[in-house]
Amino acid sequence: MGAYPIVLLRGDISLFVGGGIRSFSVVKMALEQADVSSYTREDLALLLWAAKGGHEVVVKLLLERADINPNAADEHGQTPLFIAAYEGHEGVVKMLLERGNINPNTTANYASGRTPLLIAAEKGHEGIVKMLLERVDVNPNTMDNDGKTPLFLAAHRGHGGVVKMLLERNDINPNTAANDGRTPLFVAARYRREGVLEMLLGRDDVNPNTANNCGETALFVAAHNGHEGVVKMLLGRADVNPNTTGNGGETPLLRATWERHKGVVKILLEQGDINPDAADDDGQTPLYGAAWDGNKEIVKMLLKRNDVNRNAVNKEGETPLFAAAQFGEDGVVEMLLDQDDVNPNTANKCGQTPLSEAACNGHEGTVKMLLERVDVNSDMPDLAGETALSRALREEHYDIVKLLCERKTSIPRLDGDKSTALFSYKPSDLGQHPFKRIRRF
Repeated sequence: MGAYPIVLLRGDISLFVGGGIRSFSVVKMALEQADVSSYTREDLALLLWAAKGGHEVVVKLLLERADINPNAADEHGQTPLFIAAYEGHEGVVKMLLERGNINPNTTANYASGRTPLLIAAEKGHEGIVKMLLERVDVNPNTMDNDGKTPLFLAAHRGHGGVVKMLLERNDINPNTAANDGRTPLFVAARYRREGVLEMLLGRDDVNPNTANNCGETALFVAAHNGHEGVVKMLLGRADVNPNTTGNGGETPLLRATWERHKGVVKILLEQGDINPDAADDDGQTPLYGAAWDGNKEIVKMLLKRNDVNRNAVNKEGETPLFAAAQFGEDGVVEMLLDQDDVNPNTANKCGQTPLSEAACNGHEGTVKMLLERVDVNSDMPDLAGETALSRALREEHYDIVKLLCERKTSIPRLDGDKSTALFSYKPSDLGQHPFKRIRRF
């Protein structure tokens, strides 16, 4: 009798399905001898098992039985239609949708409450999406538990065919945002789905300035990730605002600067309505960010503009020159000092100047460049009464101490003091040093 009777005696109908036996007569005979309504295999009803495997012969035979519920779901809420849509089995989906009692909008718990349409759109199964959209009882704007629509999921995954199909409908809202505020345009920009982005931007009713819950727009996220092509496409829309800010006050330009995306910075600076001095909530401008980071190329691009404030201060009172001097970014310091309108003596809220900060941190090259400027005041005390010299002494940067003392306008000489004595020893106790007396407290 072969394997067939043995399988029947064991009652393991799923071996026919999962094993790929698709003979109509064999399967029909097996089904006639089984209690299909109560049969399960790993909590999966036989119709679900057949739908998952795309076994159309079995599905057809099962659907002809009166004791089969085509909407029966497993413990995760998966119906045969959902599973077939997930796996992309168009033939099975077609058979199920032809049933008058099928519910095409049941949701699966494990998939954030997604329907067959949502899961098919996410997977990019165009044929199945088309069949589902032809149903009058299917809502093309249905959302899962996260507020994501079929258009959102297709745009996120870059399924251009599905996006095109959805956008051809008059009842599609292309601006519906998920719970986190992201729109289909936003995710297309974020994941560089340029084909999808082009379709979305081609619709006049798409708002390119919609921000997510963090205040970030599609342009912002594209700039953040360095997607130059996407940035260009977005800026091609006349209604795109390049100066929108996120919750931290950052503009796309500032974000691109911090992320060192020089190509994006260049594209943004070519916009006539760009504000190159727009600062974040901490008062940091793009020039400050580039100087702090030592990014000479971006600093150079910004300094070419006449509308950039070279002396803009952040909330701590620090200028771009201060930031560059603090970290010893000699190349940036040199570029800034070449600007006639840069004030090298602007002090932060603690009264510390770029020279004082460079001296304290041991940046000898920076100190040399600053001292070459005749307008640099090397004697300016901070709010604690410390000067560049006293801070360099405290940190034992003796080469910098020598540079400061060699400058004629350095620390004014007191009676009995000889600066040459400074280099005859390296004091372990600064209290014994004669220059200690001129510190102000």
